[in-house]
Amino acid sequence: MEEYRARAAAAAAAAPKPLPLNSHTQHISPRATTFNRLFAALYSLAILALFYHHLSSLLNPISFTSFFISLSLFISDLVLAFSWVACQSNRMNPLRRREFLGNLKLLLEKDSDFPALDVFICTADPYKEPPMNVVNTALSVMAYDYPTSKISVYVSDDGGSALTLFAFMEAAKFAAVWLPFCRKNEVVERNPDAFFASNKDYYCNPEMEKIKIMYEKMKMGVENVMEKGEVGNEEHLAFHKWTKSFTSHNHPAIIQVLLESSKNKDIVGESLPNLIYVSRQKSVTSHHHFKAGALNNLLRVSATMTNAPLILTSDCDVYSNDPQTPNRVLCYFLDSKLARNLSYIQFPQLFHGVNKNDIYASDFKRLYIFNPMGMDGLLGPAYLGTGCFFARRALFGGPSSFEPPELPQLDPNHVVKTAICSQQVLDLAHVVAGCDYENNTKWGSKIGFRYGSLVEDYFTGYHLQSEGWRSLFCNPKRAAFYGDAPITLLDGMNQAKRWVIGLLDVAVSKYNTITFGVRTLGLLMGLSYSYNIFWALLPFSVIVYAFLPQLALINGISIFPKVLDPWFVLYAFLFLGAYGQDLFEFILEGYTFHKWWNDQRIWSIRALSGFFFGFIEFVLRSFKISALSFNVTSKVIDQEQSKRYYQGLFDFGTPSPMFVPMTTASIVNFTAGVIGIWRLLGGAWEQLFLQVFLTGFVVINCWPLYEAMVFRNDGGKLPPKITFISLFLALLLYSLFFAFLHVF
Repeated sequence: MEEYRARAAAAAAAAPKPLPLNSHTQHISPRATTFNRLFAALYSLAILALFYHHLSSLLNPISFTSFFISLSLFISDLVLAFSWVACQSNRMNPLRRREFLGNLKLLLEKDSDFPALDVFICTADPYKEPPMNVVNTALSVMAYDYPTSKISVYVSDDGGSALTLFAFMEAAKFAAVWLPFCRKNEVVERNPDAFFASNKDYYCNPEMEKIKIMYEKMKMGVENVMEKGEVGNEEHLAFHKWTKSFTSHNHPAIIQVLLESSKNKDIVGESLPNLIYVSRQKSVTSHHHFKAGALNNLLRVSATMTNAPLILTSDCDVYSNDPQTPNRVLCYFLDSKLARNLSYIQFPQLFHGVNKNDIYASDFKRLYIFNPMGMDGLLGPAYLGTGCFFARRALFGGPSSFEPPELPQLDPNHVVKTAICSQQVLDLAHVVAGCDYENNTKWGSKIGFRYGSLVEDYFTGYHLQSEGWRSLFCNPKRAAFYGDAPITLLDGMNQAKRWVIGLLDVAVSKYNTITFGVRTLGLLMGLSYSYNIFWALLPFSVIVYAFLPQLALINGISIFPKVLDPWFVLYAFLFLGAYGQDLFEFILEGYTFHKWWNDQRIWSIRALSGFFFGFIEFVLRSFKISALSFNVTSKVIDQEQSKRYYQGLFDFGTPSPMFVPMTTASIVNFTAGVIGIWRLLGGAWEQLFLQVFLTGFVVINCWPLYEAMVFRNDGGKLPPKITFISLFLALLLYSLFFAFLHVF
């Protein structure tokens, strides 16, 4: 990278002085920052007042029951307060950036001026992650507006599927036609599937129609092979490696060069990017470290073949939506003021096909946009797992503490001079792709993507920044990447469960974000990383507020201040302030009230399902009762589920224990709401107003559940057995609470 930065600096110095050569700018809104800081100070005082009120109640209990209720509310509010404080760190200095691609072109005039780029695409299961989706992702990055001879795409197939290899063999043929078509017509959507979906009139253009026919032929061929479930050995010698003893968990390393830039040309004679299929060796006796292990394998294999200074990591379903994206990255990586400590540039993870009001809050606005902007004003955003460009050097120790790999060929500064198809290179690539290669090395601890957590992206970014690296958040007007969002509630909950397990791995390790994080990154950055950690504790707070005030309301017990009590104003401010600030941020970023409402609702649902069950599974795993597993989120679309999703209907059709807590909460709150209104009409409005208000708020949020329980008859309705189990648990909770009141 140094030679490229030096060349860029020389070009900048030689350019005419009047010409602006800033390749990027940054902006912090003084008004927003000032408002956030003032509000944070005011709200913090309110939180302190709340805890004073709680402590007063705890120190002067009327009965054991009141002590128990006060203690539960105190602990619950403590978790919520820590979560809120951690979130404020992302609001102290939000940063926005802008790139000037026109100025970059003045610095990089020839193809040889561009640094090489290795692209890592990970897939694991052809039946959950259809090969055609992966192919479209690969084609979209192969078609970047970037010198094709500088691009190398590595596809990691952790499932070791011949079906995926076959799909990419077909993709290699189609690329020879697709890439020149995109360049000639200045196509912006370079994912073929997305392009043809947005250009319905392709039949009016003979060239476009021809490409469409070729694409459909390729797609049909891949889908036919998928339907058969196998590829005939006669297709290609590479498929002979799939013997009878070959399984997805036990097989040799397979590395297949499908396109070699120095040899393969497209239909107009231009070089094609390198395209390499990689399936690392697997053995049931060796730990493969899930996605982090797959990425480290690609890091080593690519080092033996191309060793590009820049690396893009992408999920199999996250395709490029802007062919200029790598050029945006160069605006920062070639800036000598930034580059020395710049480890990666993160783009927001955005999703296509999200329904109008985003009922499952699949866009994760806070996680993927708001928080990264806030972290960018500190030391930089967390690594989000996809849509991220790395400096290869950053994965080998800190800026001033280089960690040399065990082989000189894996050194990030090593220059590969041998053709990628040479036997020497392929032999070494197979060696470093071995399942036991990492034994007694620093891979996963000091080198590469980090092991020790299911959220390898979060953990890796956290480690890199603690080593002294900085990162940047690039959020251009045109989305750089689009991915597939889960269209069923259960898929989203399973994803949340996996995240919580991984975050708890970090929380209980020596790299805890409060201790290690604050010490190495500073208070605000440590708190920023801690915000995600608190997801694991949210279930306690949500369970308390979803059940305790309601059960007390059913029994006519007041647990909140009366309407005319001065403390009532404090509770009202805390509720309206937190939700109001969140809504204000959404509206300010151009999102609708409906999207905000669904976002705040889904966090409670996640807390009662994915987060709660993730916490339980982590505890069971800690006691060796449950084994560690990694569930791939399905990218296969069921037409009926898709139809319901775009109608804005929640999908509860698959019986799952995860639906039980939220269904139980909905039953308890509905019952409490009816009884609460009756009590208000009876004259208890002053004592019980806050509880009735809270119950009503929960009931409104639970409307999709009531709808699925009572009014719907489609495949997404709540299974009756979930309703009956939840009804039984609701009665049990009431009975236990009633007994508790009479005993104590």
